[in-house]
Amino acid sequence: MKKTNKIVVIGSSNTDMVVRVDHFPQPGETIIGEQFMTAAGGKGANQAVAVARLGGDVTFVCRLGNDVFGKQSLLQLQAEGMNTQYVKLTPGAASGVALIPVDKKGENTIIVASGANALLSAEDIREAENEIATASFVLMQLETPIEALICAAELAHKHDVKVVLNPAPFPKEALPDALLRNVDMIIPNETEAEYMTGQKVTNESTALSVVNKIHGMGVKEVIITVGKDGAYVSTASDDLHLVSSFPVEAVDTVAAGDTFCGALCVALSKGYCLLDAVKIGNKAASIAVTRVGAQPSVPTANEVFDN
Repeated sequence: MKKTNKIVVIGSSNTDMVVRVDHFPQPGETIIGEQFMTAAGGKGANQAVAVARLGGDVTFVCRLGNDVFGKQSLLQLQAEGMNTQYVKLTPGAASGVALIPVDKKGENTIIVASGANALLSAEDIREAENEIATASFVLMQLETPIEALICAAELAHKHDVKVVLNPAPFPKEALPDALLRNVDMIIPNETEAEYMTGQKVTNESTALSVVNKIHGMGVKEVIITVGKDGAYVSTASDDLHLVSSFPVEAVDTVAAGDTFCGALCVALSKGYCLLDAVKIGNKAASIAVTRVGAQPSVPTANEVFDN
């Protein structure tokens, strides 16, 4: 099949319920929150919106509940201009929600109730095989069942389509070889990289050791995002580059990583080399953290790409 610059995003969609707080509560503690807002979220939807808003051609594959949240989410996804043919409203299932306190430093903790996201199946993925076969990239996260992601990676590999995995949230168990053997690029943050390898990323030396371990799992390209410090990039053992971030004052880090992933894939689909694409990802994420909310924080192409 003829390839396009299309990016297929497979993943979750949630409604985020965000409360600004002075500090995170301790066990048993009740605190009074400040501003409350609801916003469209979910790692898959965030990444799909980032691709669409940054000028990419995106097809999104996910499950929503056939409820008020799900119907509203579908309308919002359609308004972004993406292909929602494979976004299913699921009778009898609740849509996913996320409860997110954000402290005065802009840091957050997130509790997700998966709802319909947990019902995404390998059959759902197979129904989208033609979309996958004609794409340049398949972008995935870990808020949906691993069996569906394994199927997606296998189909992408079958059709010579590049698989990009953002391993978040990281599962209790190690990532299965059935998934990793078909992943071309992996984008963990430093915490997820530690979960993968058992080693902390604290400096360039430890980052090199960690990326070498991940290469040893069969993944060719490794990008470890390290917040305000930028991202470590490696395409082979003993090869490491630090791509610096853009200094900003963060107010909310929700969806920063998702924005990075979407922007990176758009840049690669436009023909940028990997290191320049990472710079684009860093720039997009740096804008996102200066805004409140998940999808509301995602910048546009005019803000990120030089005209």
